Amino acid sequence: MITPYAKRLVKGDDLRNSLLELVKVNSIQAGSLLTGVGCLSHANIRLANENNTLNITGPLEIITLSGTLTPQHIHVHISVADREGNVYGGHLMPGCIVSYTAELCMVAFNNIIFSRDYDPQTGFDELVISDKNN
Repeated sequence: MITPYAKRLVKGDDLRNSLLELVKVNSIQAGSLLTGVGCLSHANIRLANENNTLNITGPLEIITLSGTLTPQHIHVHISVADREGNVYGGHLMPGCIVSYTAELCMVAFNNIIFSRDYDPQTGFDELVISDKNN
């Protein structure tokens, strides 16, 4: 029970903001970003320690792009490679700007709802999965 979605982004689009807009426009309550490929002129990636972001000027090739999608929040990880083949990765942040094109494929799960609640053990808003029929 899934519904597929695909979108092509163009030069100047903000990758994260475009994903969130796509989720909202299509009223996706629980989704998964299956794949994303393309090129960025700039990347803004939050690193694992939660305090630092990495700002990289392109050209950059998107190597991987995956995550969970809720109407309030998208939790997406990205890895990009620069022109020398160096790879950088972390959490997708606003400011990842498409240079030529980006192709996104995602699905919505029609039988569940994703939300996020604060988890005192982790200190973050974590994924909560609910059955849509209950």
